[in-house]
Amino acid sequence: MAVVLRKVLGSVLHRSGSSSSRHNSELPEDHPPLGDLNVIPNDVFVQILLLLGPRDAARTSSVCKSWRALVSGNAIWVYFIMNEKEPWDALVFAETHLQLCFVPPSQLSFMNIYSKRAMVPGSIIIDGGSGYCKYGWSKSCSPSGRCATFLEFGNLESPMHARFHYFFTTIFSRMQVKTSSQPVVVSLPICYVDDTESARASRKQLKEAIYSVLFEMNVPAVCAIDQAVLALFAARRTSGIVVNIGFHVTSVVPIFEGIVRHDIGIEIVGQGALKLTAFLRELMQQRNINFESLYTVRTIKEKLCYVAADYEAELQKDTEASCEVVGEGWFTLSKERFKTGEILFQPLIGGLRTLGLHRAVALCMDHCVAAEATPDNRWFKTVVLAGGTSCLPGLSERLEKELCKILPASMSNGIEVIPPPCGADSAWHGAKIVSSMSTFMDSWCITKKQYRQMMRRNMICA
Repeated sequence: MAVVLRKVLGSVLHRSGSSSSRHNSELPEDHPPLGDLNVIPNDVFVQILLLLGPRDAARTSSVCKSWRALVSGNAIWVYFIMNEKEPWDALVFAETHLQLCFVPPSQLSFMNIYSKRAMVPGSIIIDGGSGYCKYGWSKSCSPSGRCATFLEFGNLESPMHARFHYFFTTIFSRMQVKTSSQPVVVSLPICYVDDTESARASRKQLKEAIYSVLFEMNVPAVCAIDQAVLALFAARRTSGIVVNIGFHVTSVVPIFEGIVRHDIGIEIVGQGALKLTAFLRELMQQRNINFESLYTVRTIKEKLCYVAADYEAELQKDTEASCEVVGEGWFTLSKERFKTGEILFQPLIGGLRTLGLHRAVALCMDHCVAAEATPDNRWFKTVVLAGGTSCLPGLSERLEKELCKILPASMSNGIEVIPPPCGADSAWHGAKIVSSMSTFMDSWCITKKQYRQMMRRNMICA
């Protein structure tokens, strides 16, 4: 059916093109030379357009004004877009909230968006992470591989430039792609938490080193964004507080309109995934549970552990459960299942002298109120969890409960704690949203030529 319709459409377009060339004017709206096609009801014509597909549907707009009006309507292009792999809510979020100039959804031209998104090249996404790096193709549903993060890759004594070069070369080799073929999206870790002059210089140095190495490798364009910001984007938000439970530490990052607010301050909690795994290992050793490696303990943590809604009440329950670790057999835990995650809120249980997670988030909220970043003080009441350990069941509910306990009503009212939107790969998926935007290449990337011009200006100013 679609083949027949395309032939009819080709004939119509050929006739309209010939007429246009003869009269040097657009076909008259009231008497288009379409024969029986002129009496097709609009709803039937829309169905024909859907069968034809995006490219042929767009071509019909050149036939006459009435067809152009139907083709340019959002309904047809929303249908085409919704049949793409990209989730609809991610697309609307990207094309509205992430645009440099906000455009209300009611005024969006989805025909224009579709055509621009079709021309956006696929990208290589590299999420550095704090424990391990996730990398992959932006057109894929998930990362294709993992390796050590670039902060810990190769020889730690070697200069940053050499480590980055080795790191990126390894990833391109594993993905079997040429460095000159696709743009690259890189997530920047939260390495420097304050807003001192030295910290700003260090952040700038890190970013410039990434640009420099990638452009030396002939990458056509680079987009470098903070890891916490990408995790926030994955949750379809542009403002809020991201709680990133990393490998070594946990960072509480205030973000307003897509920008990390270093001036407000990032709270650092001195425990991360490694501390939780080490504590579970101690608990298992106390019960004489034998295991081969720390990797085994981490696997058990991911399969069995959770965060109790009420720690004291949970102690009175039977919480025994078992799981299998490939190659090592079955393991059974009881109280260890929730005691492991409890050190996030009661660090002293694990022998740690640091802030509880809820108190660090509350402190960050206090700083947000004091900073008066915006007259609307609701932006920081959205808390997004990120990192593999933040996937522990019950963590978001417990954190929200504890925050409501210790904060005054004026601040606790309306707090929402969102679990990791895409699990441990939230930042990678946030980068995927950015890389598929219709304005990605124009508004988010820096080309090699632009980078050289920027460095030249900096040298002149210096």
